[in-house]
Amino acid sequence: MTMLWPPAEPAVSDRWRLWPAAEIFPAQLPGTTPSGARTTYVLVGIAPESPCAAFQDGARLPGCVTALRATYTESTQTFVATAGIAVLTGPPPAGPSAPPAGRRPDPRPATVRPYPVQGGPAELFGQRQYITGARESGRDRYVVLTAAGYSDGRPYTRGMAATPRLRGVAEQLARALHRRLTG
Repeated sequence: MTMLWPPAEPAVSDRWRLWPAAEIFPAQLPGTTPSGARTTYVLVGIAPESPCAAFQDGARLPGCVTALRATYTESTQTFVATAGIAVLTGPPPAGPSAPPAGRRPDPRPATVRPYPVQGGPAELFGQRQYITGARESGRDRYVVLTAAGYSDGRPYTRGMAATPRLRGVAEQLARALHRRLTG
């Protein structure tokens, strides 16, 4: 009698290339609002694998091999966020990179470049529309960066503050995707 064992789970360092995109970026992820109400982050689209230029200049990481990106909206379709996973050759540096020399600092965090998806709530989401972002990393070779904004296409203006709910979208999505890939 031959026993079939379930296939071994791939090593964390290999998941980015062995898991299908739908495993890395699931169709839905649970979240909560600042008031504690439940919300759901819904996948809008997955970008093709791309070079590390998918991250803004101040967010590029040493040893970056590739960028994996997907855009989500939350259940009310008020907010959208692009999540970018930087796959590194080794553990990430402790903090964000310094902005390029000679540039006036942008008060928004350097993060992933937004990935607009035609025909849905993220259609108007671009570089001018992201308002806030988040970063999640550990001792593994992945850093998850998010860029979040409003689905109505309103552009960021200097001094615009992110609402707690918008910050929550960016932070929860980064944390959930990092945990999914490394857990």
